[in-house]
Amino acid sequence: MSNLRILYVASEILPFLQTSDVASFVRKLPQAMQERGMEIRILVPRFGLINERKNRLHEVVRLSGINISVGEEEKPLVIKVASIPNAKLQVYFIDNEDYFQRKSVFHDKEDNFYKDNDERAIFFCKGVLETVKKLGWAPDIIHCNDWITSLIPLYTKSTYKNDPIFQNAKTVYTVYDTPFQHKFESELLLEKVKMLDIEDNMLSNLKSADYEGFVKMGVQYADAVINGGDDSSKSLNALFSSVERKVDTIEQDDNLLDSYYNLYHELVG
Repeated sequence: MSNLRILYVASEILPFLQTSDVASFVRKLPQAMQERGMEIRILVPRFGLINERKNRLHEVVRLSGINISVGEEEKPLVIKVASIPNAKLQVYFIDNEDYFQRKSVFHDKEDNFYKDNDERAIFFCKGVLETVKKLGWAPDIIHCNDWITSLIPLYTKSTYKNDPIFQNAKTVYTVYDTPFQHKFESELLLEKVKMLDIEDNMLSNLKSADYEGFVKMGVQYADAVINGGDDSSKSLNALFSSVERKVDTIEQDDNLLDSYYNLYHELVG
């Protein structure tokens, strides 16, 4: 059974944006899986550094217009799409005027971490799931990449668990060495993350309200967790040793694509 449906969710992808190893990984893997007969969808944030005219982004009106709740506020979701040159792949971009129009990713010009990056992550994760629902496309695998995607495994196992689009989906969470030092306001963060069928005890790992908290949420609820960082990363190794969860390492070698292909099929069974 090679014709699995795989949803890739990530912070960035080449050729539209690259600030870390995430972008090149998420460019290579989906195309390789598509060439092996799998059906692919890719969703990333439309950060302001992405030139819409140069990359030929255009709005998908039928997918736009949903309001996404972040705490007590509701923000309109705009969906844009573009094709990857020389590949039969489309990328959907999650956009919102308040969160993604600024001409930078997670830091301002003075290198200060944006204080609303938690809200941007929450909006992105909820926006991804609502967009896929509107597409009417039920993924077998949701492969989440980087900390900004880490709430998706939680949401698919709680709020969206009985939704026909997601009820059979398995999640893979790949963690990268992309830490930040900022701490959000814990109580506010937990309230903003909450959705239907999410109890307080389900968010215990997020109480630290920092990078590790987000990563631990992804690790806790994903069906498979992959260490996508450098083997020598002391911070990532320390983080993984603090969680009671098996974290797999898929070597960045010639067998990389086979390893992911096999992992996806093992999860689906």
